[in-house]
Order: sequence, then structure tokens, then C-alpha cells
Amino acid sequence: MKEWSYIEAFKNRVDLKQYNENALMLFALQVRFNIEDIDMVAETSLTGDNDKKADLIYIDEEKSFAVIAQAYMCKKQKKAAKSNKADDLNIAATWLLNQPIEKLPDDIKTHAQELRTAIKEEKINTIYFWYVHNLPGSKPVKDAINSVGRTAKTFISKLSPKNKIEIISSEISSDTIEDWYKSLSTPVLVTDKYDITVIGGYEIKNADWKAYVTAIPALWLYERYKEHKTKLFSANIRDYFGSRETDKDINNGIKSTACVNPKHFWVYNNGITALVNNYDPPESNINILHIEGISIVNGAQTTGALGSLDSKPGNEVMVPIRFITCPNPKTIRDIVKFNNYQNKIAAPDFRSSDRIQTRILKEFKEEVKYINYAPRRGGSEAKKGKISNLLPSVTAGQVLAAFHGDPNIAYHKKNHIWETDELYVKYFNDSTTAKHIYFAYTLLKAIALKKKELIGKSKVGRIQGLEQVQLDYLRKRGSHFLLISAIASSMEIFIDESIANLFEMKFNKNMRITEAIAKWGPIVNISTSFVSPLNTGLSDGFRTKEKYSEAINNFKPLINSTRESNKKIYNTFKSSIVY
Repeated sequence: MKEWSYIEAFKNRVDLKQYNENALMLFALQVRFNIEDIDMVAETSLTGDNDKKADLIYIDEEKSFAVIAQAYMCKKQKKAAKSNKADDLNIAATWLLNQPIEKLPDDIKTHAQELRTAIKEEKINTIYFWYVHNLPGSKPVKDAINSVGRTAKTFISKLSPKNKIEIISSEISSDTIEDWYKSLSTPVLVTDKYDITVIGGYEIKNADWKAYVTAIPALWLYERYKEHKTKLFSANIRDYFGSRETDKDINNGIKSTACVNPKHFWVYNNGITALVNNYDPPESNINILHIEGISIVNGAQTTGALGSLDSKPGNEVMVPIRFITCPNPKTIRDIVKFNNYQNKIAAPDFRSSDRIQTRILKEFKEEVKYINYAPRRGGSEAKKGKISNLLPSVTAGQVLAAFHGDPNIAYHKKNHIWETDELYVKYFNDSTTAKHIYFAYTLLKAIALKKKELIGKSKVGRIQGLEQVQLDYLRKRGSHFLLISAIASSMEIFIDESIANLFEMKFNKNMRITEAIAKWGPIVNISTSFVSPLNTGLSDGFRTKEKYSEAINNFKPLINSTRESNKKIYNTFKSSIVY
């Protein structure tokens, strides 16, 4: 049987073992989409037992895509996976996209509601249906899963007739995961050889690299994207994000220019940078450039926009491009980094060296030694082997937003925090300390632990009526962030004193993460007894500030009513913090 190099890395991911059969699916999702905090994704996106054949429903409105996945782990090596689970994705598509919301089981109801809302509001332009397993790929499975796309397309057309969503149904076999895993350290996955007709150009050489600068037909890029899809971007930090039909959308502008003003495309477009394994410049009087292998380092949006045109671009559409070959891995990493420096999507990386992040990182190292704060997004090594107690800066931004009254920002706009100066300074400012981030983050972890305990009780049939209400709430998308906001807004009740600045709140001594979570435990146990009013804040997909603000305002009096009966518990918690 074939051996895959990703297997050893996956086995070393002890953090994923808790997810059992879903572990490989999460590993694949993290590697494919460069996800930092996979535990946060698991909390939000894994479904319950009554999942209607959808083990995971991951929605990223900021990047305009969703993933609906079915997982299977075979304990014995076989030639191929059975196709029945691929067929099951048709059931998942039917329930998520077509069944009346009121008939859906609680385990997927809020997932379906959010997905449908995102489709109707044109916040999603790509939906992936995945059958993830640890066996080789096969034609029967591929044929079975192709039918899922047709099923989904029918239902999406009813939900939003004008929304041209791309549906990609894929068997994510060990072969696929191997390709994605190799892309973490192997920049060029497309190794084909091509002869490209060019209209002149010039070469620049350096001791470490050489490059050929020219222009190529957009038609060539169109064909390569149809041929290889996102494999074409193996060295890139981001894939094609899709396009929306708005004047402000860059990708839609690229498509519009190619169709409406093709002769000006070259002067309007910034161009593409591509890594190749090798190239041969055109010989005299022969305008043919020979390349071996290609990965687009910068220009994924241009390539994806051209590749998703409804018809082939005309011969007059030319794209500026430079082909680079470089044998030095470090230089390659720097080429990727600096070619993407100006892109907003990488904002957390480039905030990492500002004054605030530099100070916070230093404080974590010196004052909060039990957690590894990561102001810069992890590279390939972070995906291959999970760093113990890793706190990515994106997650820190989410918990700060939730703790300081913006749970919708925490849930729907985690990257927007880093892209917008106004939001960034709201949460990361001179008052923000490592100890305060740790304080808010361990509250999130305590809520996650509470959910895990309730799931355990549910599986063995020992869950009580009130506990089931709590679990039903915690299984809803965005529930953790709304509960953090509700608890933070009730802090003056818990400690029976006014608080001038929530940013001052922290534990009064340095403690390990398990101890810090335990400090929050009694507060979370009491708070989850009163989550019923918070359900209204999630009822519209967690989008209306008035609704979740009202939900929090209805939550606080219930907590206040427990002040006397739980005075000892609250005073014990108060004795462990400063503010």
C-alpha cells in the first residue's frame, strides 16, 4: 500500500485526538485553508449526533466560502473508501439547503440558518462538499460525490436565483491531503511543462535567483485555472476569494475589465508573480517561453477571476507577469512574504511588529509563561506539529471583542479587527495587556470545557433537563462569544463593585491554564443556567446588535438575582482577580 508523509505529522497532533473520527477532517481543513485556531473552528463548526450526514459545517463569510464535510476513518488499510458516505452528502445538502428550518434538528438548525442567510445575502460564493477519509481516492467515490454538486445547485437556485455560487464537490482522500501537506514545504505542486507564447520580455539575474519579466495571454491563465484550480496557488498564502457583483469588489472589477475593456487590462492590472522550477527564455525571433512547474505567489485574485469567467477571455487580454526560479528555501519564503505585504488579508502578520503587539508578546513571555502567544500567523511547522497552548493573535482579537461588548465582531469579523484601524485600536491599545488577554481567553476555554462536559453526559444518557437546555444553547453558532459578552457585562454583579475599565481585569497571580479555567468554572456553571434569554440574540444568525444587546440586558437581572445565594462563590472568584 502507498505510504503518505502526512500520516506521521497527523499522529503527532495530540490536540486533535479529542475529536476522534473528525480529527483527520479538521487536520485537512486546517492545512487547506491555513487556519490558526482549529479548536475554535471545531467548537463552532462540528455538529452534534443528529447531524443529518453533515459532520462539519464551516462558514467563513470574510473569505466568502463554506465547507460541508462528512468524515470517515478506516482502521484497516483498504484500496478505496466505500461510496455510501459520499452519497450521504446529498442528504446533508437536502437538509441544510431545502428542508424548512423549523423541521431541522437542533444540532444543525443554526448552521443551516446561517448558511442560508449568507447565501441569500451573497456573502458566500463558493461551497465545498467534502468526503474526507484516510484511504486512496477512487472513481466510484468521485462519481458519487459529483452528484452532490447538482443537488446543491438546485436548492441554492431556489434560495438565491441571482447568486452564482461555485459548488466544488471533492473526495478528500489521503492522496489529496498528501498534496496539501506537501504544499506546506514544497512551493510548486503543479510540475507540468508548458510552452507559452509571449510578446517579448527581459531577464534579471541574481546570485540567489533569476527572473523573466513578460506578458502572457489571459487565456493561458484561464486554461491553467480550469486545469489545476487552487493547486496553482500552492506557494501562495491565500487562494482566490471569489467575486461579488459590486463596484467596490476588486475581483469582480478584474472580470469586468477582461470582458468590457480587454485592451486596457495590461495597464490596469498590477500583474502576477509566479515561482517556477525552471524556465528557458525565448530564443531569438521565437516568442516561446518554456517553463517547468508553476505556483502563483501573488496574483491569485487575478488568476481566479480570469479562470472563473463565463467564457474564455479574448486574445487581446494580456497579463503582466514575472517568472522566478530560486533554489534557496529561505529566499522563497521571503519572496512569498514580501509579495503579499500589501494585502489586507495578511494584516495580523504585519501588525505583529507594531508597538502594541511587540509589548504584548514580551509580556506573555515574561509574565504569562503558560501560553504561547503568536502575533504572527504560523507557518508550515505550526500546521505540521501543534505548538502546546498556542494562542493565535486572531483568537486573542476575538475574545477581546467579545469581552468588550462586540460578540458579533468576534464571530463574523475576526479578520476585520486587524484590517481596520478603528477596530484594532479598540481592542489592542495601551490598556491591553497579556494578563487581560489571558483572563478573557481562559473564560472562552472554560465555556468550551463546560460544553464538552455536557456532551459527555448526553452521550451516556445522564444529562438533566436544564443541562440539555444549556447544551442546546452552547451548540449554536456564536453562542460562546455571546456568553462571554454576557458574563463580562455582569462583572460588576459578580464582584459587587463598580469597574472603571474592563481592560484592567486580570488574575492576581500567574497560574497555569488549567487553574485559570478552573477559576472561571463556577462563574460559567451559574451563567449557563440562565442562557435561555441569550437565544434571542442568536436567532437571526447573530447579526442584529439590538437583538443581542437586548438578550444580554435580559440575562443580567437573572445573574443579579443570584447575588446573595451565590455570595461565597462570587467572593471566592473576586479574591482571585484584580481590576
